Amino acid sequence: MSHHTTAIVIFVICLIFFIIEKINRSLVAVFCASLLVILGVLTQTEAINYIDFNTLGLLIGMMIIVAVTRKTGIFEYVGIQAIKLSNAKPWKIIFFLSFATAFLSAFLDNVTTVLLFVPITLAITDTMKLNPIPFLIAEILSSNIGGTATLIGDPPNIMIGSVSQLSFIDFIINNTPIIILVFFINTFLLILIYRKELFNVNFDPNIINTLDPSKSITDLKLLKKALIIFILTISAFIFHGTIDIELATISIFFAILMLITCKIDPEQVLTEVDWVTLFFLAGLFTLVGGLDKTGIISSLGEKILNISKGSLSLTSTFVIWFSGLFGSFIVSVPFTAIMNPIIKHISKAFAESDPLWWSLSLGVCLGGNGTLLGAPCNLIVANLAQKNSSKLSFFQFFIVAFPLMLITILICNIYIYLRYFLF
Repeated sequence: MSHHTTAIVIFVICLIFFIIEKINRSLVAVFCASLLVILGVLTQTEAINYIDFNTLGLLIGMMIIVAVTRKTGIFEYVGIQAIKLSNAKPWKIIFFLSFATAFLSAFLDNVTTVLLFVPITLAITDTMKLNPIPFLIAEILSSNIGGTATLIGDPPNIMIGSVSQLSFIDFIINNTPIIILVFFINTFLLILIYRKELFNVNFDPNIINTLDPSKSITDLKLLKKALIIFILTISAFIFHGTIDIELATISIFFAILMLITCKIDPEQVLTEVDWVTLFFLAGLFTLVGGLDKTGIISSLGEKILNISKGSLSLTSTFVIWFSGLFGSFIVSVPFTAIMNPIIKHISKAFAESDPLWWSLSLGVCLGGNGTLLGAPCNLIVANLAQKNSSKLSFFQFFIVAFPLMLITILICNIYIYLRYFLF
């Protein structure tokens, strides 16, 4: 069997195991990556060179910063404040929780955000005798939407930024404006869908007023230090292009600075780093490297160019819809790992390739809202709901989320066309 065929077979087998989830996906990714080296598709040096350490370093640093900041209780504080603003009106609760989820997801990873908000949401809906499903769906959608707004909000964006060399401020300028519009349209439509369960329902406001957000803050001194370093980190991200320092270096630097200044035991914090995901990404980068070395990536790129007849606007349209639709059924991270080198190859055919990267970012991140398989946080929310005796089934989510995903992709497609090709 040729190396070309071997790379394809191993990658397809890997994807199948990702989907059926019978074996931990990180074990599958690293095992299959090792197999590429054993079978001679890649040398060990080539396999290591294909790993994007800038992405891994950025994630490690942010995971440490978030782990320390979470100890202060600030995220729970934000969640309770969002609920108090609702005045015990269900439609307001869903709006403010969605807003808080989207906002925090722009700076934290989606999994962390939903792990913070879902328990609070389930407690409130249980107390108020509300169906939790509309609230949980809203938080899933808002988390993925908010994560699309910035370079650090969603792992696919981190991966895209690393390959494309687009900066933190580039994502703010190009993605954030349309994501704000998408958030409000999506939340409005979701409230409209569940209007019978959210309107004309009156509860005693004291149920909400008894919540005291100040009690969530467990360490005010630590909070002040953590927030200062967090703000410094984001500021450095914004100017990293000007100061010519990679995001991974900035992230690791401020993570270590936080551990030192906050006097946190590093062993305790490092146990909270999601090493499983990091190994998964490392294996995935190597697997895609096998496809790249054997010429499969360049071949796929040429086929896309043939379909779009060399038109940048048509190619961008193809990329955003292809990413949105397939990204709904394939977890966004491996899908992005496949698409990154394809877009990099395609971009060589155009003088200006940025619209392709924004199409990929918007498509793959928002596509994660299409099904429960689209993003890790989707399945985590479903699992948390089930533990709370509130089953969120694949079809129950799909029937609401998939049409909304199509609408958001359409909005973004129009935005890209108007911004980059019409004006």
